[in-house]
Amino acid sequence: MRVNNLKLQFITHFTDKYSYIDSARVALEGGCRWIQLRMKDVPEATLAHHALIIQKMCKDYGATFIIDDNVHLVKKIKADGVHLGKNDMPISEARRILGNGFIIGGTVNCFEDILRITNSDESIVLGQQPMVNYFVCGPFRYTSTKKNLAPILGLEGYKNIISNMKRNNIDIPLVAIGGITKDDISDILKTGVDGIALSGSILRAENPVEEMKSIVEICKSFQNK
Repeated sequence: MRVNNLKLQFITHFTDKYSYIDSARVALEGGCRWIQLRMKDVPEATLAHHALIIQKMCKDYGATFIIDDNVHLVKKIKADGVHLGKNDMPISEARRILGNGFIIGGTVNCFEDILRITNSDESIVLGQQPMVNYFVCGPFRYTSTKKNLAPILGLEGYKNIISNMKRNNIDIPLVAIGGITKDDISDILKTGVDGIALSGSILRAENPVEEMKSIVEICKSFQNK
């Protein structure tokens, strides 16, 4: 499964001004077509409530809808997929539960993480379906929206990881994350990564919808690269 809409991902966030649902709406209105619902440490019912609302919004906009961590909720409501952090359910277990019809993304911080997953005896667990459909890799720089931050990568970090992936014939999309602003996007995409993931920087903008529209245009210029 080759995932669509990967070039620009938005991860839900909240501020004093915007709720999780508001943040997803802002991203969709601005043209982003990949939304990840990320709500840590909330009751299952609260997560499910938000998921159903945002899933409907994503369907209306033709956007991909991913839920962070909760594999069983993904299967229950038939979201497009799940994103798994390094301390979440093992990717291989998630693939067994979800089967072929769902997207699975995984968090990595270095090439060794990628190699460990792709060289696993379980790297292909169901026919021709890869265990993981994409990696999110970071942080690019310091970000306040993530706890227990891994070492910062910067542009050279992404260049080295992409080079190592090519050298080892690993053809899985890589998405950059972590403190990325609009001014960083072109330089990051020039490293060879397949996409970027944003969160807090959008909601901090004076006009988040217009900020997202501007970022969408930048990403479009790299769409076929």
